Amino acid sequence: MNAFVCPKGHASADADYCSECGAKILGAAPAAQHDDEAIPLPATTAVDCPDCGTTRENTGVAFCEICGYNFNTGARGEVPVAMPAAVAPPAPVLPSAPAAPAPAAPVGTGVGWVVTVSVDPTLHKPGSPEPPADVPPFSYAVKDPVSLIGRKSAARAIFPEIALDYDEAVSRRHALLQLTPEGALQLRDIGAANGTELNGAAIAPMVDHPLKDGDRITLGHWTRITVEAAH
Repeated sequence: MNAFVCPKGHASADADYCSECGAKILGAAPAAQHDDEAIPLPATTAVDCPDCGTTRENTGVAFCEICGYNFNTGARGEVPVAMPAAVAPPAPVLPSAPAAPAPAAPVGTGVGWVVTVSVDPTLHKPGSPEPPADVPPFSYAVKDPVSLIGRKSAARAIFPEIALDYDEAVSRRHALLQLTPEGALQLRDIGAANGTELNGAAIAPMVDHPLKDGDRITLGHWTRITVEAAH
């Protein structure tokens, strides 16, 4: 009995298509076979994909499993190749930057401190002239690192930031108001002839005395300076 062998190794009674699986028989020569003989299997043929060069066995699969080349039509990439998704390396964990310290109050901005100057008749002392009635109170925002309290003198080029020209008991260079780098306010008597009092007590000259909200500075015949901390 003559038999034809299909590409999948089946013995077919038909010469064109396998009578068992229907695969096309590509010119396989009929093999003489007796009923008691085994059916020989076709030899495996190794071929290379003309697109990617991958060696494969000619098992009748139409597409290259690597690049998707169609062995029947010659078309490329008809079957998309599933590639593993690239896994990005984990981002390095950087230490948190320390919080920047809050900036210190700027020196010389004048923010936070105001002094109010007034004539206080209750400060009148025996032997002092009568306090003037035409000097209104005025305020001064402390904005410079150093503010001079005193009386003006063009001849000596003395121009105080807080000028008390109406009070002759005030020295030309009487005292200083000073802002610290942290924004605090200090008072220094710089050797005034009649001295300076803070909250009713005489202060030592050339010594810095810290000031706070509500402090009262008295000097001259009847001058009062009240310290205010702005909020």
